[in-house]
Amino acid sequence: MIQPIKGFFAEFQKFATRGNFIDLAIGIVIGTSFTAVTNSLVNNILTPPIGLLIGGVNFNQLVIPLGGTAQIQYGVFLQTLLNFVITALALFVIVRLINRVEEIAKRRKKQDAAQTAPAAADSPEVAVLKDIREALKHLNILELVHAAPETPHIP
Repeated sequence: MIQPIKGFFAEFQKFATRGNFIDLAIGIVIGTSFTAVTNSLVNNILTPPIGLLIGGVNFNQLVIPLGGTAQIQYGVFLQTLLNFVITALALFVIVRLINRVEEIAKRRKKQDAAQTAPAAADSPEVAVLKDIREALKHLNILELVHAAPETPHIP
């Protein structure tokens, strides 16, 4: 009985310590915090002035009565919609920034690779021609040395 439980926890530990799981957990925590900040921004900073502009109305009080206690709370819906728009806009800006950083990194990597790329190997024909050229240079130098008149030794 203890062996299967031990195996279960070992497998769970292996799963939980993988990079993707930890990245996901961090993303959820940050996302939850971001949602709280966005809700506070909309509820406490943005909607009160908007409510003041439309007649001093609290968005939570914007309702359509349906009879009895039933009502459509469109003010709460508008606040939630504003939360969504701000969150989507912020995420768009973040993703756009990340994409630009990745593009810059790719360009730099390509430039570095181009600068450090080894020279292309010569074709066999070019290699032979270079060898011939070097041999001719060597022969010309030797001929010039042998053909030069001897200079008198000046003490």
